[in-house]
Amino acid sequence: MKEMDQNQNRPLPDKNAPIGVFDSGVGGLTVMREIIRQIPNEKIIYFGDTARVPYGNKSQETVTRFSEQIVRFLKTFQVKTIVVACNTVSAYAMEALEQGIDIPIIGVVKPGARAAISATRNGRIGVIATEATISSQIYTKYIKELNPNVSICGKACPLFVPLVEEGLWEDPVTDEIARRYLTELIDIDIDTLILGCTHYPLIRSTVGKIMGDSVTLVNPAYETARELRELLTKQNLLCETPPALGSNRYQFYVSDKADKFVQFANSIIKYGILSAKTIHIETY
Repeated sequence: MKEMDQNQNRPLPDKNAPIGVFDSGVGGLTVMREIIRQIPNEKIIYFGDTARVPYGNKSQETVTRFSEQIVRFLKTFQVKTIVVACNTVSAYAMEALEQGIDIPIIGVVKPGARAAISATRNGRIGVIATEATISSQIYTKYIKELNPNVSICGKACPLFVPLVEEGLWEDPVTDEIARRYLTELIDIDIDTLILGCTHYPLIRSTVGKIMGDSVTLVNPAYETARELRELLTKQNLLCETPPALGSNRYQFYVSDKADKFVQFANSIIKYGILSAKTIHIETY
């Protein structure tokens, strides 16, 4: 018999059930990579909405509708929790997703905001992200709730995502674009910079080189995995033993271009991903 949640009067999820992770495309793989590193016994179902990427230039209504479809798909696997590995979804759709779900769900914005508050020394924090995340001011909102005395400067960096997806992680073109984007943040003397898009950890070395050693880079992917571990431990959902061999430990689903996704995923996770299955996400 399943243990019951005393507050909600519903069965608690099985601790051996998988974790659902989703993103608008491939950037969320940086979050999955951190989950694998920090919580190695967990099974993971990953969905990348590669047919409808990017989300950063879409309306809140559209992003919310897409996200609700993906959550319904992930729940068909009886996942025990869902990680929204996308800053745009975390900015636009988290409230709606939280209201419509009966399992724990976490995004990447709040963990990143908390880490930035802990890291800053001079109270000047920068955020680089997609246009949607910056215009939503979601990081500013959460950071100000934690500490109203800090100042936050957001900078949209829309070219970073296509550069990352083309594999130009260390390239003179990326260096030049990054320098143009980041100059104004250097000029206002920030000491902490949030990498507010899950693609951006892949060009962390480039950003760090331009910003200099005096600026702390906050990787919300790392912070999200850390908070996920705390959440699972608190709710007695942490898997204590590795999955059995042949148990489909990591499963990947996309809405388009599965072959390209597999190639990119292997460059990030280095697990030996053999395949990803294409599904029609609009049917969910």
